Amino acid sequence: MMKSKTLQITLIYTIISIIMAVICHKLLTTYFSSSEYPYLSLIKDIVFILITVLVFSFILSKNEKRNITIFEKLNKTNEEIKESNEKYDIVAKATSDTIWDWKIQEDSINWNKGIEGVFGYDPKEVGKTSKWWFDKIHPEDSIRMSIKLYSFIEQKTEKWQDQYRFRCADGSYKYVLDRGFLLKDENGRAIRMIGAIQDITKQKEEEQRLKLLETVITQSKDSILITEANSSERKIPKIVYVNPAFSQMSGYQSNEIIGKSPNIFKGPKSDSDELKKLLSAIKNEEECLIETISYTKSKEEYWVRFSMIPIFSNEGLISHWISIQRDITDEKKLETEKEHLIRELTQNNKDLKQFSYITSHNLRAPLSNLIGLLNLMEDIPIENEELQEIVAGFTKSTHLLNETINDLVKVIIIKDNPSMQKEEVSLKEVFENVFSQLSFQIELHKPIIKLKFDKVPELITNKAYIESILLNLLTNSIKYKSENRKLKISITAEQIEQRTILTFKDNGIGIDLERNRDKIFGLYQRFHNYPDSKGLGLYLVKSQVETMGGTISIDSEVNKGTTFTITFKN
Repeated sequence: MMKSKTLQITLIYTIISIIMAVICHKLLTTYFSSSEYPYLSLIKDIVFILITVLVFSFILSKNEKRNITIFEKLNKTNEEIKESNEKYDIVAKATSDTIWDWKIQEDSINWNKGIEGVFGYDPKEVGKTSKWWFDKIHPEDSIRMSIKLYSFIEQKTEKWQDQYRFRCADGSYKYVLDRGFLLKDENGRAIRMIGAIQDITKQKEEEQRLKLLETVITQSKDSILITEANSSERKIPKIVYVNPAFSQMSGYQSNEIIGKSPNIFKGPKSDSDELKKLLSAIKNEEECLIETISYTKSKEEYWVRFSMIPIFSNEGLISHWISIQRDITDEKKLETEKEHLIRELTQNNKDLKQFSYITSHNLRAPLSNLIGLLNLMEDIPIENEELQEIVAGFTKSTHLLNETINDLVKVIIIKDNPSMQKEEVSLKEVFENVFSQLSFQIELHKPIIKLKFDKVPELITNKAYIESILLNLLTNSIKYKSENRKLKISITAEQIEQRTILTFKDNGIGIDLERNRDKIFGLYQRFHNYPDSKGLGLYLVKSQVETMGGTISIDSEVNKGTTFTITFKN
């Protein structure tokens, strides 16, 4: 292209020059006298023109060659720049870096596409000055970062880097690592700075998480050690880390134990079966929990409970084992004492039960004999009044003793049958039986009794016990009725979730719970001075309810009435 253009210029020049020479020759021959050789001057002009054309062509050729060289260099430079830019864009995409170019004197800054891809900014939102950049830095980091950057520029240090939080388009912040390179002019003045911002949010979060885990490990009261993945021979892998709690528990400092196998804690009283269990778990790469006797640096024994947990890499290969250990020496001592105490209590209960049987059964025979003798004495007239009084007192005491023995037998029967037979029981039938047993008292006092069993017509329980419970409660309501108002008794049953609740309420004289709450269901506890009150009924009720797996509670107020709430789990 260059050569053709040079030829065109030379040809045009030649033609124009010849035309001008011919025109000039014609003019000269017309207005001036011609010489002997009229065309000699024309020939001279043409020769001169041709010579000048050759010189001009040579100059143009040289210039053309120089221009071609320059053009080739420019093309090569452009290709290199293009290739460099392509590589630059590829590297920027591969590293997810945001590249910036800051012309310091003009305060003009340009960003690559990373400002959109990484931080979500629309190109129209991106500012062209350093102010826009600094405004996006977190307020807590902005002053520190700007001071450090300008100090770096003043000192004319070539390389700079810093970490700070940069605001995204959505208002959130990302941790970034910013690195820059300073360019200077021939006078050493900072004129330009080119840098790359790398998103390190995930690394920062992971770093903070690791710091938190490190704090937990170092501050933990439990002993923690980390071992290698595998071990030669039949040993636990070598230790690579121990926390301070481990050193405190074992007496070994970290520099004394790292690189060694935990087998050094094994001693004469260590449980070999537990250690075999541990080695098997390590071989099979599975979690394990064992308890054994271990030994401190000074060879003192202590019980330890520890787990070995395998840690796997992303490829599914085991990388380490973590062991969490706890000194359970005191716990073991308490456990031993507890077992000893349980054995003692079990034996004491057996002895007490045997004593109860002996007391209740062995006393029955002589009591029966005494009662029989007293019945015979009733037919024998006694004239001595003092003797009559003594016999009467003896008879009364004997009958009271018999009642007490009978009460004890009832208690023993209940306590000795923790798992009695249960069946479907109709509450209506149970109350009919209770009413028939108390028909005389009911007829005498005529209480108003309301029954509401429509929600729970049947109950799975022990029929004899539920009948005894309701008999005692109804007897107490009649016995401790108020003389100032008509006796009202309300008995309801309802189902709430997985529980059956039986409520027994009356308007009798009530009980002072502030004084007697802790004694309500005690054996032989009486709260009213009634001659036929023995203080056994509520104790039997509570024992029977609890034997059936239920609970009983009381709510009472003096001169207002009493409410018993019995709860059974279905």
